[in-house]
Amino acid sequence: MVVIGGGQAGLSVGYHLSRTGLSFAILDAEARVGDAWRRRWDSLRLFTPAWLDGLDGLPFPAPRHSFPTKDEMGDYLEAYAKRFKLPVRSGARVESVSREGQRYLVRTERSEIEADHVVVAMSNFQRARSPSFAKDLRAEIVQLHSSDYRGPSGLRPGGVLVVGAGNSGAEIALELAQRGHKVWLSGRDTGHLPFRVEGLAGRLILVRLVMRVMLHSVLTVRNPLGRRARKKALAKGAPLIRVKPHDLLAAGVERTPRVAGVQGGLPVLEDGRVLSVENIVWCTGFENGSSFMKLPVFDERGEPHHDEGVVRGEPGLYFVGLQFLFAMASSMVQGVGRDAARVVAVIAARCGKNDAEQGRSGRAD
Repeated sequence: MVVIGGGQAGLSVGYHLSRTGLSFAILDAEARVGDAWRRRWDSLRLFTPAWLDGLDGLPFPAPRHSFPTKDEMGDYLEAYAKRFKLPVRSGARVESVSREGQRYLVRTERSEIEADHVVVAMSNFQRARSPSFAKDLRAEIVQLHSSDYRGPSGLRPGGVLVVGAGNSGAEIALELAQRGHKVWLSGRDTGHLPFRVEGLAGRLILVRLVMRVMLHSVLTVRNPLGRRARKKALAKGAPLIRVKPHDLLAAGVERTPRVAGVQGGLPVLEDGRVLSVENIVWCTGFENGSSFMKLPVFDERGEPHHDEGVVRGEPGLYFVGLQFLFAMASSMVQGVGRDAARVVAVIAARCGKNDAEQGRSGRAD
């Protein structure tokens, strides 16, 4: 059995598989467990408090109401893999998954693995996306995608256009403005939470009501309200969680319409303005990076055909970690364990395992 991805989704699947006695390997493209978190920008913190950031079997080691940094999250995932002796093969980027008869062939750069079951444990956000006209901008303009941005020191002195006004764009724009850059933030208003996540209202409303009840238990694919919410969630961005519009205004960030293209090597906005900037940070999202899947299991939007993670028409193919796989919380640390447990239960049933075998350790083939 093969699990593709060594982030929180893959490790969650591994934890539950290890309790069935089934043999498996976790293939991770990163050199070290947790590196996908460590590579994000330096000031990034999670939106959820530490008591919601632990995976099954191991609480997050931080004060209950603190908000972990991205490095702390990366280190936690590494410690989790070691604690449960999960068979992670680092530096094993999967190049293709195909099917031969009833079995799957998983190819990496250095090996081929045959498996009866494959779990793709990756989020929707794998490959950075930027507009095609970015190549027409002047060569001296520094261009970074949010996935490559680390902090203000990576940019040239002068103006910065941040394209994409979701959570990443807003946080990066605020940081750059506070460090002395003139910043334009381009994109539609996604809305925002009316309270601070770090305050009492955040603890009572966001964490206990929204996170624990609405996103985890109410908004699921098993009811009409959840199915409507899923359609909206996949089509538009989430509201701003930590940054507020007046934070941006106070820091001097100028909101602008969307970027329409390039004129004279400079970005031009939908209202016709041409911005002379030294830097552009593309906070324009990601593609799902599923091109390695050589199986006809995706719809026209690139979403797999599945029922709560179990792929239709396939004898042993599963997904965990996707946005709204089962509930709004599915792609969050607090929700991925439940989805992993459900998928592993299906695998165990198909393999003839039962509850009496829980507690045995899975090992890599």
